[in-house]
Parts: sequence; structure tokens; C-alpha cells
Amino acid sequence: MSGSDLQNLGRYQRLRRLVLAVLILVLFGLLLVGQSTFPPETPIHEAVEMIGILLIFLGIVGRLWCTLYIGGRKAGEVVTGGPYSMCRNPLYLFSSMAAAGVGAQMGSIVALLGFGAICAAAFHIVIRREEKFLAGEFGEAYRVYCARVPRFFPNPVLYQEGNTGRFEPRRLLQTLGDGLVFLIAMPVFELIDSAQVTGALPVLFRIP
Repeated sequence: MSGSDLQNLGRYQRLRRLVLAVLILVLFGLLLVGQSTFPPETPIHEAVEMIGILLIFLGIVGRLWCTLYIGGRKAGEVVTGGPYSMCRNPLYLFSSMAAAGVGAQMGSIVALLGFGAICAAAFHIVIRREEKFLAGEFGEAYRVYCARVPRFFPNPVLYQEGNTGRFEPRRLLQTLGDGLVFLIAMPVFELIDSAQVTGALPVLFRIP
């Protein structure tokens, strides 16, 4: 892989991080002034929050699982094992799940589904650019992989263990650090709920 190719891949990866950071900031901003039509402490509100916590944990664990396989290999080969045997972009899938979990901390079903969909749509732009790069880099091997494995929604029937390659703790820790941003959502939104109930924060809109 040439130096320019590595630079291009680096730009795509930075774009991915930028998209994730912007989305998180936007979602936090919306949650500061919005509230579910289901009041805090009600069964539906609490159930949605619990589903969100599960989605956040699944998203973090899933991202770590992806990193075990992709590590630093993305620039050198087509990775087709583990989560990458079921869909081509599992890292973005798990990030979208975690974003849905963040939205669920609002106690709103609409926020849960909406935040996940917004995150997935934003990542779609990054995915298309990455696919163009990878097709040019790996040629027929990548095209065969694309024909066999779905882009985003996984097909568990296709699962193959594959080879994780060389383990790089640095990359795993970096992914864990990124994922912990989602985990912070839980105590933060409990504080937001309390502030909205006491009137310290305004509620500009409500959604079911």
C-alpha cells in the first residue's frame, strides 16, 4: 500500500471519528431540552431506559469484538472472519446500536429508534467512501466479499470464526475509550431527568 493510500485511509478513519463525535454532541444537546411523554419512574420510561442500557453495553462489547478482528489489518487485507463474516461494517452497526441506547436514556421509544437511525444514516456516507477505497485497493477479492456479505444488517447464517490476526492492545484500549463515551450517557441522563423534573432545565419538546 502506497503512502497516499495510507493517507486516504487515515482520512476516512478520521472522518468516522468526526461523525461519531458530532453525533454524540447533537444527541446530548437534544436530550438536554427534550423529554419523553412517559414521565420518569413510570414502567414504560424505565423499561425503555433498561433496553437502552442493554444496547449501550452490546454496542461497546461489539465494537471491541470488531477491533479484535480488524485491528491494524484493514489497510492490508480483506478481513472476513468473526463479525465481518456476517456484515461488512459491524463496527458502524454496533456504534448505531449504542447511539440508540443513548437515545433510550430519554425514556422515549421514538428517541431510541430515531437516534439509531440518524447514526446509521450518517455512517452510510462514510461507508460508501470506504467501499470505494477498498474496492480500488483490493480489487476482485473485495468485490467477491461484497457480493457475499451484506453491507450493514448482519446475516448470522454466514458466520465464520476466522482469524483475529495479531493482537494489538493499543487499538483495543482506544476502541474501549471511544465506547465509554456511550456509557457515560447513563449517569448524565439521570442528572438531566432530575434537573428537568425540578425545573432547573427547560423542556422544549416531548416525544413518545
